Amino acid sequence: MTQQTGTRRQLGLARQLARRKPLAQMIRESGTSTGGPALRRSLGVWQLTMISVGATLGTGILVVLGSSVPLAGPAIFISFLVAGLAALLSAVSYAEMAGAVPVSGSSYSYAYATMGEGIAWICGWCLVLEYAVSVAAVAVGASEYVNEALSTAGLSLPAAVAAPPGADGGLLNLPAVVIIALAMLLLVRGARESAWVNTAMVVIKVAVLLLFIAIAFTAFNAGHFQTLLPMGAAGMSAAASRLFFSYIGFDAASTAGEEARNPQRDLPRAILLSMAIVTGLYILVALAAVGAREWTWFDGTEAALVQILEELTHQPWIALLFALGSIVAIASIVLTVLYGQTRILMSMSRDGLVPAVFGRVSARTGTPVAGTLIVGTAVALTAGLVPLGELADATSIGTLFAFALVNLSVIYLRRSRPDLPRTFRVPLYPATPILGTLMCIYLMANLGPGTWWVFGAWMAVGAAVYFGYGRRHSRVAALSQADYEHLSAQAPEDTAVEAVVPAAVPAR
Repeated sequence: MTQQTGTRRQLGLARQLARRKPLAQMIRESGTSTGGPALRRSLGVWQLTMISVGATLGTGILVVLGSSVPLAGPAIFISFLVAGLAALLSAVSYAEMAGAVPVSGSSYSYAYATMGEGIAWICGWCLVLEYAVSVAAVAVGASEYVNEALSTAGLSLPAAVAAPPGADGGLLNLPAVVIIALAMLLLVRGARESAWVNTAMVVIKVAVLLLFIAIAFTAFNAGHFQTLLPMGAAGMSAAASRLFFSYIGFDAASTAGEEARNPQRDLPRAILLSMAIVTGLYILVALAAVGAREWTWFDGTEAALVQILEELTHQPWIALLFALGSIVAIASIVLTVLYGQTRILMSMSRDGLVPAVFGRVSARTGTPVAGTLIVGTAVALTAGLVPLGELADATSIGTLFAFALVNLSVIYLRRSRPDLPRTFRVPLYPATPILGTLMCIYLMANLGPGTWWVFGAWMAVGAAVYFGYGRRHSRVAALSQADYEHLSAQAPEDTAVEAVVPAAVPAR
């Protein structure tokens, strides 16, 4: 077979949107870039688990707990359970897809292999929203903990550099910008170096959360839970929808499919292990926090856990230790989620749907340097200039949509490719992926109308980008029908035949 060159014949829109990326081609391309050398396979199950935990643990507890408790009341731990159940149902689907399609790109790649280019683009565009905005949202909370750390010495950040415009006299959230810039520079150095730094930060943040649990339980008051649902089931559900933001990081491990040493074995293990660690710690911290302080106390609080420690211990050094640990925890989330964002865009670039600059891998560092710098700069500006609440809700809706598509991908691939080797299989199939899809839809329905307007506007921008660039540059659409059918007929494990991938697709 020969690859096409020159001007290609444009597929009809419906055929192009429905054209799936052949699994054989997807797996054979893994590790390649749109220019230059391949990614380096250097991550084991421990590093992959720490990437997932690092991207997940701490967001809900450290950043959005104060705004969620007033919605749910003492039932905040139930909200964590509901959000965690929805995440777990999707996590097992991610584990199956990661074992069957061990490539970068996370749910974008899974959707492309099962549901076609149109759904894959929508999923990828949701992931751009999820990863980039969640990095910004988490980093926004950094200024609260920087101020808590400085307060032990009687200092504080000037209002102008502690908050975004329009919030308490702020002009720029400088701590958020600095944390993202440092993470960006570390990611440029290499995946292995970033993974080891992240592992150290994860150990620190688990330690400070265990410290909080131990101290807060010394003041536990069961009476704080007597009126469990003061805002009713609707309030609990609304809090669960917001707290789903706390679980979005587990899919970061699946973006490392091309840098894992044994992705088909290690990715499913890392995803499920990280979910068990994160969910257990979230519930313990929520129970300890509400047990130590009545739910009404949380309304309007910033850095709630630090304040609880200060009031319980009257020891400034403990509050300082926790505040510093919280800053490390936020930095860990920023590092790992920003890593996932660059790998998503690298996969989309390799398919021709976004510009090639996002997929170019440096020969010296083995990382997509240019894409990392572009994404990091854009996210830093967002974090510095946009308030937290708007970012968190926008992240949740994009994440829930992407997770629903992964659940549907499992069902489709089980039916269309029952012979495909799978290192992990979703239990209680098909009930589990169906319930996962329904839970995602349920949580999306509980988000406010403003969030839906933002989501609609984002999708409109995505449609413009696809029709303005992606459709004309798609490398899968550029395959002739004969080449496409030949690739689709190949078994993914058959590596004897070289994939047919057009090197470039000229714009029309």
